[in-house]
Amino acid sequence: MHGKAKYGPEAKHLDYANPDAPKGGSVTMAGLGTYDSVNPYSLKGKSAEGLNLVYDRLMARVWDEPFTMYPLIAEKVDVPEDRSAITFYLNSKARFHDGSPITADDVVFSFETLRDHGRPNMRRVYKIVSEVKKLDERTVQFKLGPDRDRETIMILAMMPVLSKTWWSGRNFDESALEKPLLSGPYKIAEVDPGRRIVYERVPDYWAKDLLPNVGHFNIDRIVYDYYRDDTVAFEAFKAGNLSLRREWDAGKWAGGYNFPAARDGRVAMDELPHGRPEKVRSFIFNTRRAPFDDIRVRQALNLLFDFDWMNKNIFHGQYKHINSYFPNSELAAPDAPPPPPNDPRTNMRKANVLLDAAGWTVVKGWRKKDGKPLAFEIILSAPEDEKIALQFKNALQKIGVDIQVRLLDSAQYIRRLNEYDYDMTLYYWLSTLSPGTEQVLYWTCEAAKEPARFNYAGVCDSEIDALAHQVAQAKDRAELVSTVQKLDKKLLEGTYMIPLYYAGVDDVAYWKPLRRPEQTPLYGMVQETWWIDPTEAGKQH
Repeated sequence: MHGKAKYGPEAKHLDYANPDAPKGGSVTMAGLGTYDSVNPYSLKGKSAEGLNLVYDRLMARVWDEPFTMYPLIAEKVDVPEDRSAITFYLNSKARFHDGSPITADDVVFSFETLRDHGRPNMRRVYKIVSEVKKLDERTVQFKLGPDRDRETIMILAMMPVLSKTWWSGRNFDESALEKPLLSGPYKIAEVDPGRRIVYERVPDYWAKDLLPNVGHFNIDRIVYDYYRDDTVAFEAFKAGNLSLRREWDAGKWAGGYNFPAARDGRVAMDELPHGRPEKVRSFIFNTRRAPFDDIRVRQALNLLFDFDWMNKNIFHGQYKHINSYFPNSELAAPDAPPPPPNDPRTNMRKANVLLDAAGWTVVKGWRKKDGKPLAFEIILSAPEDEKIALQFKNALQKIGVDIQVRLLDSAQYIRRLNEYDYDMTLYYWLSTLSPGTEQVLYWTCEAAKEPARFNYAGVCDSEIDALAHQVAQAKDRAELVSTVQKLDKKLLEGTYMIPLYYAGVDDVAYWKPLRRPEQTPLYGMVQETWWIDPTEAGKQH
């Protein structure tokens, strides 16, 4: 995206991949709930875990640089200085799993299909293309319209390539569980909705020797078994029915792994530091609605959340307090307003002053304004979030604020989230080390008015609008970092969330036949680089 690529033509493998990793073995991981689609790019249905293994893209992203693309289906590209177009030259060796070549027709078909029927982020960016032209059987040119930014060509380079022959005569949304013709390092071997999905490594994968793939995709068979919830999945891991587990619950990481295999070393527990921005988990105010259209109310409630108590009593002190919309990265504003200090009494006094100033006075123990109580609902999607919400509820009741905590099933929660039908929710935003056009979807007035646009807080501020649009136009890394830091500061000043926590490490537990490279890249663990130690295969139990 900016500057020079880390890897030149002489590079034989990525620094975080082991080129001598052995092939073979099988791993089983957990999927939660269910799935009803093997098409991750359609709006309909819930797609299965692991589908990134079967879809090749025009170019490949690597994980020890903020945003650089390397040859995959496209062996080279031409881009003018103003980034107004991009021409892809396809690798003559690129093949689908049936041996048929990947051609310019497949690229044009993929673009048109995803532009018209794909996910919202694809539709938005692909519609910036003013013209797509097949120059010959292995060359495709995209010309961009006036709404382009510097990132547009990068997003086009990440486009997955579908088989025009296979999809012809099929509805993009209706063949959800039929195995499509694919081209990636794995193929779908078994589809059993609600139970499992199985992937098998393609031994003669056409791109196995390309730079981004050397030392990758070492496991022969990858299985996702589906479980009702994470509690059941954790028990399956402890019993040895699952090979690897990413742990997102700090409390469980601190106290839940005291089982025999973890004590005697058959299960490894690694904390892998990384440098990517963490999820901005937070209580998000919906500023489209009263009372959260008043910043004084938002500021008051922010003061009343006791992060230190929560971290100590619920998460065993393992988390850091989020202080940015880009936490754990150089993108965080250095001069942003810090979270409230840990002084509950002082914070409560300040909150009382703010609520009084906003007209919410205490009447018989409860905050009221014009006869109406200060009350709202928090919607949740995960049972483990209830303990945080209930602790917050107890704090607010002491100051005369009444809230209801409601746990929803996943379908109902996503519907209400997409429609912005809530007062407050516990959810997150996520950015990369190279933020771009997604910032427009997160923070602008336009996105606040359109459903499913990720502007969960309803942010609408002219300065934030301008900064969000400037992010993807940055001409070099220094300008990008500076712009994002300014955006971060403005967002924090608006008090659109009550920030929660982040770890700064990837917590991962795995049974010992699994091995990983010594080096962890900038973005964190890359599971595709792991392998099975053949000398220990079969010793899991």
